[in-house]
Amino acid sequence: MNTRQSLLDHCAAHLGTLRAEGRYRDFAQLEKLAGRFPRYRWHPAGGAPREITVWSANDYLGMGTHAAVRQAARDAAEAHGAGAGGTRNISGTSPLHAALEAELADWHGKPAALLFGSGYQANQAALSSLLAALPGMEVFSDTMNHASMIDGMRRSPARRHIWRHNDLAHLEALLAAADPATPKVIACESVYSMEGDVAPLHAICDLAERFGAITYLDEVHAVGLYGAQGAGIAERDGAAARIDIIEGTLAKGIGVYGGYIAGEAALVDYVRSVAGGLIFTTALPPTVTAAALASIRQIRADAALRTRLAERAAALKAALDANGLPRLPSESHIVPIPVPGADRCRAVARRLLEDFSLYVTPINYPTVPRGTERLRLCATPFHDDAMIGELIKALKEVI
Repeated sequence: MNTRQSLLDHCAAHLGTLRAEGRYRDFAQLEKLAGRFPRYRWHPAGGAPREITVWSANDYLGMGTHAAVRQAARDAAEAHGAGAGGTRNISGTSPLHAALEAELADWHGKPAALLFGSGYQANQAALSSLLAALPGMEVFSDTMNHASMIDGMRRSPARRHIWRHNDLAHLEALLAAADPATPKVIACESVYSMEGDVAPLHAICDLAERFGAITYLDEVHAVGLYGAQGAGIAERDGAAARIDIIEGTLAKGIGVYGGYIAGEAALVDYVRSVAGGLIFTTALPPTVTAAALASIRQIRADAALRTRLAERAAALKAALDANGLPRLPSESHIVPIPVPGADRCRAVARRLLEDFSLYVTPINYPTVPRGTERLRLCATPFHDDAMIGELIKALKEVI
């Protein structure tokens, strides 16, 4: 067998299938304009750049362009250089890393926190490590959990049980059917990024306590956005003390890059000591670490930013409803608009960009099941009424 040619043929055939199904993903070149968020400059292939409004950024609070965050990155680059220069164990841990981990632990009301290169890496490394810690471990996972959580579970020897999305009766039945002596972990998210709904954390914790399970909560789409200090849904709902491990990202509400876990000191230290995804990865750059630290401190002190986010999300939902435009029910800042069919969803998104200078991401399989394709809108504190009006007018023409 000519392995090289066989591999090339397979890759080409698979890419052809993706194109035929309307699932091939192009990366639009979008130049973020500091100080003008959510305005970007789009660089189309073979065309002249033009300004657009982005409606699908995960920089939910616009902190990536906040003046204090940008200044912190500049100062760190001048003082420490561009890169960390090593793994956490090989010259890569600086006082900035220690300060950021202390800030994260305090933010979530936990004894310890641990930084990772990304939120995906945090979930993958933490779950795979914790689920291998005890023999016979079983994990109970919400069916809508993120790919990074699923990847971490699959990399462990733990037996997996998948419970229907936010269906507590199903979770209870699965827990009741398991061996009472088996060590158990319940893993879920707080805000589900493709649905916009929220997990019932106290009810999940009640089941965890009843069946002797520990809880692992992914808060990546909630940190910065909910709670008195922005620590997430667990803080908002008064459930943080009942969650054993909280995982978050520095790349969405915080507006920078990286991931982390926070929890009991022994659990966090165990992951730090055994997780290959941490041990063999270069530490976050000082620019990123300093920027994230500045962002979190700003977020904790600025409740008005979260109030504005909630108001803008409500204004967007009200405008969609008033104009008879479809949307999925959403309890959060994420507003999904159903556009079934991968080809159609991509075509609608393309028209919004090319004809109306509006960037909205089309979401298709495998991120969501076939037939449930959608556009994913995220209003930020900086999407004003005029921007909402432009979006509504465009959507009425293309959907």
